[in-house]
Amino acid sequence: MRVLLDSCVPQRLRDSLAAHDVQSARFAGLEGLLDRELLDALEGIFDVMVTCDRSIPWQQSMQGRRVGVLVLVAPSNRLADLLPLVPALLNVLAEIRSGELREVALES
Repeated sequence: MRVLLDSCVPQRLRDSLAAHDVQSARFAGLEGLLDRELLDALEGIFDVMVTCDRSIPWQQSMQGRRVGVLVLVAPSNRLADLLPLVPALLNVLAEIRSGELREVALES
């Protein structure tokens, strides 16, 4: 799976996703794009974007998109807060489809 880590996601999270082809937005030359522009740029290049931007679900339509979006819900976007989400993140990466928007959070 080709995965893009949005600019708000620490690049070091990549180390926890070793089974996937993961790039950061910065490394891919996509840093600084607005959400819609970023989603447009991902089409055909990446399968999924992983983000901490909780506003995407109500600001962006995923209808007709050929990329999935996975939103990490944690107290902050610090790596220490995101690492506990990795097992659930890996499970969702295994099943997410194009045009889907899924959230991953710790179960309470």
